[in-house]
Amino acid sequence: MTIIAAWPVGNNRLRPGNVPSLRIYDCRGTLLREVLSSQQGHGIWVPLQEVSPHFRSAIVAVEDKRFYHHFGVDPLAILRAAWLNVSKRKVLSGGSTITQQLARQLYALPRRWYAKPLEALLAVRLEVWLSKAEILEQYVNRVPFGNQTFGVEAAARLYFDKPAAHLSISEAAFLAGLPQSPSGYDPYRFPDKAKQRQSMVLQAMLRDGQLDLSDCFQIQQAPTEFVRKQGRFLAPHFCQMLLTEANPQQKAGGELHTTLDWALQSRIETLVTGHIRALADQNITNAAVLVLENTTGGVKAWIGAEDFFNDAHQGQVDGVLALRQPGSALKPFTYGLALESGFTAASILPDIETHAATADGGLSVRNYDETFHGPVRLRTALACSYNVPAVRVLEVLGADWLLSRLQKLGMSNLDKPANYYGLGLTLGNGEVTLAQLTNAYRALANSGLYSPIKVWQDEAVSSAPPFLRELVFSPQIAFLLTDFLSDPQARAPAFGLGGPLRLPFPCAAKTGTTKDYRDNWTVGYTSQYTVGVWVGNFDGQPMQKSSGISGAAPLFRDIMLTLHAESDPAAFVIPQNLSKVTVCEKSGKLPGANCLQQLEEWFVKGTAPTSVCDVHRAYLIDRRNGRLAVPQTPKDQVKERVFEIWPEEYVSWMADNKVPLPPGSYSELAVEPGQRLAISFPSDGDIFKIDPILRPEYQTLQLEALAPHGTNTVEWIIDSVSVAKTKSPYSARWQLTEGTHRMQLKVDSQPTPLYSPEILISVF
Repeated sequence: MTIIAAWPVGNNRLRPGNVPSLRIYDCRGTLLREVLSSQQGHGIWVPLQEVSPHFRSAIVAVEDKRFYHHFGVDPLAILRAAWLNVSKRKVLSGGSTITQQLARQLYALPRRWYAKPLEALLAVRLEVWLSKAEILEQYVNRVPFGNQTFGVEAAARLYFDKPAAHLSISEAAFLAGLPQSPSGYDPYRFPDKAKQRQSMVLQAMLRDGQLDLSDCFQIQQAPTEFVRKQGRFLAPHFCQMLLTEANPQQKAGGELHTTLDWALQSRIETLVTGHIRALADQNITNAAVLVLENTTGGVKAWIGAEDFFNDAHQGQVDGVLALRQPGSALKPFTYGLALESGFTAASILPDIETHAATADGGLSVRNYDETFHGPVRLRTALACSYNVPAVRVLEVLGADWLLSRLQKLGMSNLDKPANYYGLGLTLGNGEVTLAQLTNAYRALANSGLYSPIKVWQDEAVSSAPPFLRELVFSPQIAFLLTDFLSDPQARAPAFGLGGPLRLPFPCAAKTGTTKDYRDNWTVGYTSQYTVGVWVGNFDGQPMQKSSGISGAAPLFRDIMLTLHAESDPAAFVIPQNLSKVTVCEKSGKLPGANCLQQLEEWFVKGTAPTSVCDVHRAYLIDRRNGRLAVPQTPKDQVKERVFEIWPEEYVSWMADNKVPLPPGSYSELAVEPGQRLAISFPSDGDIFKIDPILRPEYQTLQLEALAPHGTNTVEWIIDSVSVAKTKSPYSARWQLTEGTHRMQLKVDSQPTPLYSPEILISVF
């Protein structure tokens, strides 16, 4: 037995080991969550010198008053305990010293009489190899204080919300009384018993000369104020995500310092609750919000649901990480590719009746407002979120290109082949997370530079993949997209000049709504922050006609105002190689003499238009009959009138919208709409090139036709072979093949078939 006592105590046994719990802090040091240690408790290890001397005196006075004078075992205490237990005929005291209690904790000994000899022997061993200060430090960091709390530091923070170094005499005496029976003296359940126990500690301190009589009496009479027990932790979805991401070393205990700002998070949580209550009549029960700092990628706020603890609405689902369809929120990336491919902000896109081919047969494309808007500039098409132009653009670019770019932007869940999504990809028919989408928009805010989200203040402790940075769009294209998305005038035709996206500082934003109203989104950014908002129901129930602009956008606006309450964000930086050029508002070309509406537009160097507007054309009209004037018409009977002359593919739209055409037969477009058979696309003489890299099945033409009113079926004849029979709108899909091809339309009519003029195109 003497050999056991003389054997050194191993350092492994004395290390904090399973005592410390894992504590997660925000960027300002606010404790978000404390995760139980392997002892199923909260613990924070501190050096003895960081423990209040009042507590050291109190714990020695009440637990082991001869601590500094014995060698691990106190015979007087054992005799006293034996006498007390015999006289009272029950076990009231074990007579164990602080060192014996520590031995029992270190070696996990049972609290039974037969373990006492070994406990005593191990206590002597500790006294041989450790100083009194080292023993006391081990003890005060391991002793239980109730409510799953171990060690004086964790207890001080739990009950008094302060470090152990700052404990007053009253607080020190209060805590020193708990270890004898942590559950019996639980201040939350038995505050009177805890107060009585505090008085006993104060009496012990008085006997030891650590306290004078007047102070003892004063403290006993005064109530001890302790902090109300917190049953819920802060930023719950964020903390849950961190515990999933953290590596085993991090989870072993200690402190994790994150980028989250709890003060900001709490304000946004209040906004979320208010908005969800306001939207309750639209069958909306939940929302998710992510706020990222642009420069660092640091998460400043992460709200996964309106209420984490609301089981009725599946509050523990994390809406920041849930896969949902983003709707129109993916359109900016389609237009980014278009700008890379030769389109400009002033390019005219067709917003007319369109039937697009898809993997499952076809897609009849409609806009949110169920209206076609004819020829629209690219800026307006994106700002107003028109569906048809986006699909027409992607038809030219190819869904595979967009898919590849979205994956580079972090949308790794879009893992099906491009033909699985088809042209609907630009309308958001794939599934992404709010985290992925928001960080993709952050790349636009950072001049096209993509980098991962950051959650740790010290990125080195992160278990995430290595830090990556990739330029996914040029600074010029990123700026153009930003300018489109922050332009209230461009947005006005669809959303009006006011509304929730109109902010008092530069802010780019885009909404998204799924066709069945199950998801609505608003994602956007200033020069400082990127914010993503999702609104909907986790159980998949549709909302009551709530769109991104009415559901998510008002919350987005309030968050942006909160973020910039102190000062407005800086303006977006304009990169080099951009210039402003005056263009015709309608045609996007250089203004001609007949162009009354003009505006300035941004262009990347070398892409500004060089041709003059040919849409606005002036005609001389005879005042007497409203027909085109002839040379013999008297000059005083002639007036000049400007008409908009658009290509043939817009004829039906012009007729439906009563766009006036020149009278008579001066223009081929003056033929009464709907009374002729013609190929509207492609045009005679067009040349097409086959891409050697793109897969053949993606290299097709969307053939468009005009037919007389009442036509049931139009037959497409290419190189004397019938390739398709189509109903209104008479469009067909044809795969490009090399060579020169003749195209013609045929309609079976009585008494003879009707044929369109033949056109010739070349493919190489």
